[in-house]
Amino acid sequence: MTYRKNRYSIFIRPISYFLDLVIIGVFALQFNFDTKTFIYYIGFVALGWLFLSLLSEFYEIYRFTKMTRIVSLSFIQVLLFALLVFSFFGIFQTDSYTFQSILGYIGKVFLAILLAKLAMHFLLRHYRKYLGGNYRTTIIIGNNNKTRQLHGFFTKNPIYGYQYKKSFDFKSADSEQEQAAILERCFDYIIEEEIDEIYCSLAELNPEQIKALVDFADNNLKVLKFIPDNNELYTKHLKLDYYGYLPVLSFRSIPIDEPINKFTKRFFDILLSIFIIVFVLSWLTPILAVIIKLSSPGPVFFRQLRNGLDYEEFYCYKFRSMKLNPEADIHQVSKNDVRVTGIGRFLRKTSIDELPQFFNVLMGNMSTVGPRPHMVSHTHMYADRVDKFMVRHFVKPGITGLAQVSGYRGEVETETDIINRVKYDIFYIENWSLFLDIKIILQTIIRAIKGDKKAY
Repeated sequence: MTYRKNRYSIFIRPISYFLDLVIIGVFALQFNFDTKTFIYYIGFVALGWLFLSLLSEFYEIYRFTKMTRIVSLSFIQVLLFALLVFSFFGIFQTDSYTFQSILGYIGKVFLAILLAKLAMHFLLRHYRKYLGGNYRTTIIIGNNNKTRQLHGFFTKNPIYGYQYKKSFDFKSADSEQEQAAILERCFDYIIEEEIDEIYCSLAELNPEQIKALVDFADNNLKVLKFIPDNNELYTKHLKLDYYGYLPVLSFRSIPIDEPINKFTKRFFDILLSIFIIVFVLSWLTPILAVIIKLSSPGPVFFRQLRNGLDYEEFYCYKFRSMKLNPEADIHQVSKNDVRVTGIGRFLRKTSIDELPQFFNVLMGNMSTVGPRPHMVSHTHMYADRVDKFMVRHFVKPGITGLAQVSGYRGEVETETDIINRVKYDIFYIENWSLFLDIKIILQTIIRAIKGDKKAY
């Protein structure tokens, strides 16, 4: 079992956001706003810019993105930005500034941001080419015209930051047994060399081999992409990108990864967590603190290491519902567990013990809805035993989830419980919508009021 780490340069996009907003603010000084108006302008334009950039996908620039795409995105963004600026002056400064001065400001902002974006793009290309940074290691499965084209693309274009390592040729095998052996060697190589991305020709493998490859990639958090044959039919879930003129399919499309969906989910999480913290936890916590302290010695809050997005560990917070014991991080709570206190049974039955996790949501290491995070010891165990268990870590874990409202919360009593939980989690990941989140939250509230037979 392996997991992804440090695959993405997480600071590049935030730096780009920050730089663009600085440019917008600096050029706005030409209007000589008073302090109050300037603050209003920056707040209005900054929020509008970020929202419009999500709609236009202005920051969806990847290592294989063409320069023409960057320029076209910039034109679209500046048109949206112009509407934003004129709407501000229409609301707050109707007669103070001329049309020409506003248009000149928009033009300067556009040129500065475009130059900054192109400069960053060129700098990253040269950084990858000459310093070898910001790279991803790759292998190719298959030996045909298209895989050779991809090999050539990787080796001839170091500016994109793909470090090609090896190809695996199935045509050289004389039997299915030899092909199976090649596939096993491929899997071992991927693990040993810590390969980031797997590129596979669909024309080279049979359905059983493709399934084995998909399962391996899912269970080891490896990015799997297919090189399509011209005659293949593809489902709507596959994402098509172009490396030069070569089409490449990404196997798993996760709706939450889309910029507007990511913004919507995070915005919803922040609003809901602030509401719960301010209007519920602010008065409930002192009351429960007294009761928990009286029920048994120990802290009010219980924290435990869990695995979250990309398998990263974080501390998950709860109201303490058990007596202090050395097995808290090893064994799940079972029915009639003697470790659970009197108030703890009530907290667990009503799921009130989970409310402090809204602090986790606000901090960004959890979401309101998502796959429930397991304690680290159980994650290691299930990752080795349960097929596709690691797929759950492609998204942030949640306080509640589809599996929990579908009868698979609490203690894992049998292997079927965890298998079905994973199935529901994967369905949620691949079919996310804000409506689904709201539905799960409402079902969670109803179950908390009615009581869940597995809440103990």
